[in-house]
Amino acid sequence: MDLLRFITAGSVDDGKSTLIGRLLYDSKNILADQMDALERSSKNRVNGSVDLALLTDGLRAEREQGITIDVAYRYFTTSKRKFIIADAPGHIQYTRNMITGASNASLIIILIDARHAVVEQTRRHSIIASLLKIPHVVVAINKMDLVDYSEHIYNEIKNEYSTVAVQLGLEDVTYIPISALNGDNIVNKSSAMEWYHGKSLMKYLEELETGQDVNMADARFQVQLVIRPQAEHLHDYRGYAGKVISGIYKKGDKVKILPQDTDTTITAIEIDGNEVEHAVFGQSIVLQLADDIDISRGDFIVKTDNLPTLSREPEILLCWLDDKPLIRGNKYWLQHNSRVVRIVIKDVKYKLDVNTLQRHPAEEDIKLNEFAAATLKISTPLVFDSYTRLKENGNAILIDETSNSTVAAVLLQ
Repeated sequence: MDLLRFITAGSVDDGKSTLIGRLLYDSKNILADQMDALERSSKNRVNGSVDLALLTDGLRAEREQGITIDVAYRYFTTSKRKFIIADAPGHIQYTRNMITGASNASLIIILIDARHAVVEQTRRHSIIASLLKIPHVVVAINKMDLVDYSEHIYNEIKNEYSTVAVQLGLEDVTYIPISALNGDNIVNKSSAMEWYHGKSLMKYLEELETGQDVNMADARFQVQLVIRPQAEHLHDYRGYAGKVISGIYKKGDKVKILPQDTDTTITAIEIDGNEVEHAVFGQSIVLQLADDIDISRGDFIVKTDNLPTLSREPEILLCWLDDKPLIRGNKYWLQHNSRVVRIVIKDVKYKLDVNTLQRHPAEEDIKLNEFAAATLKISTPLVFDSYTRLKENGNAILIDETSNSTVAAVLLQ
């Protein structure tokens, strides 16, 4: 059974937490004791219904204010698929939280309040989705019950957002009119909107094809561990363990070790201690090579006919996540998959207005939630692909040397 990771985003009070609660509730993914606690914790409503948003609003401050501050993750399963949901905050000051939640998502659900149509946060979250190259977008036009389930209003919002999607290059966009509060078009089709002929949200999520999202052309494998058992019967054994980032590896493939720039051949591939003929994206494997080469954690094993980029001064687009500003010349750790290197911020080229995508001179320091293009300086070459080509090998994080905390999400260019 495959896994779909998706994130919900939208403005405050658009109903993100209620939507997730409704998905869990209507798909019967709530345990009896959770339901009892939910009923006890629900606010006193006129109609006596439970507050489904409490399923995700776990922090005390969130419950008191009725908003989402942190990213809440929920897991559920249907007969067709497993899901991991990230409920992202809607406030502008929590943009960093949304970036964190969206970094591994294959799909984003952007909620729009049918009464308010496309607003600033709708555009902001859509721009972030385009920057992060999230391949699938669902525009869930919520609170249709508050506009009398109007087809006219739905079409107006759909046409307005279509313009935004074209501007941002969002290609796979699906529109679904819903009422998260009442459950219209969430798990089952709604009889109140017979004019809508598409799928319910749950049916769409279950049937979405994601196979085309996987890059099988660029073979990338980064070493996480060098295995030397030193046992008598395995005296000469040397294996390189890690996960296949993308592509396919086969026994007998000609490969290059980077950044050393050394050629060799794959002599064996192991999965769970058993030899196999090939391995594909997402599998954890051990590679054995024909030659004894000095290979360390973080080095890459790639096919010789399709090489990534090597650079000591890579260009990046970053979202700053720390309260302390980014300053030119500062030193940080860059973690790129399993490799960690010390870097210096050589130059900040410009700030990117995430609301308009306009570029502005970076005359001041980069502050919390701001996007900027910068150049790094590294003592040894970094092996990577541009984020637009292969995001699994084109993203990284910056870590503060003193606090050991993450200060920026990085997209390699």
